[in-house]
Amino acid sequence: MTGIILAGGESRRMGADKAFLTLAGRPLIEHVLDVFQGLFEKTLIVTNSPQDYAAYGVPLVSDALAVHGPLTGIYSGMLHTADEYYFVAACDMPYLNAELISFMARSATGYDAVVPNAGGLIEPLHAVYGKSLFPVIEQHLRQKSRRIRDIFMNASVRYITAEEIERFDPQQRSFINLNTPVEYKEAVCSDLECRS
Repeated sequence: MTGIILAGGESRRMGADKAFLTLAGRPLIEHVLDVFQGLFEKTLIVTNSPQDYAAYGVPLVSDALAVHGPLTGIYSGMLHTADEYYFVAACDMPYLNAELISFMARSATGYDAVVPNAGGLIEPLHAVYGKSLFPVIEQHLRQKSRRIRDIFMNASVRYITAEEIERFDPQQRSFINLNTPVEYKEAVCSDLECRS
């Protein structure tokens, strides 16, 4: 299984490159890389700014199609590796839980995807994708469809239940991603006494 980190977004809502905002003294991308490199023999970053990530010493992949969005990032990462499965997460998810990811990876055999379903809310940017979905993703992108959920419609998907998630991550912090300055401030202040 290859770990794919999506870092191709434009960070419009944040107003700055999310991957390099610091949390606990380190850029967000480093928090994600630490977890990935502890789990996967191969990790790659999908980015359209490869020069910014060169120092991390992992393979860097640019979007293979002009259709913007995370589905293109997933497709581009899968295009450059030959593993049967891929774990995908975004670069702005600093609270990834290695035990939950390992459980998801172990659950993948025989399925096209493994996706958390936390009380009816699915998490496609914290999910396992099988190589079997590659042609489906490609077809959706060629048709200019960018909704990740659509690729699961006719797929064999193992949904991780809220009860299973709770065994590893009872507060569901794994799925927190930092898209706005308010979310970033909340993350920075979560362990500190902050005053506005």
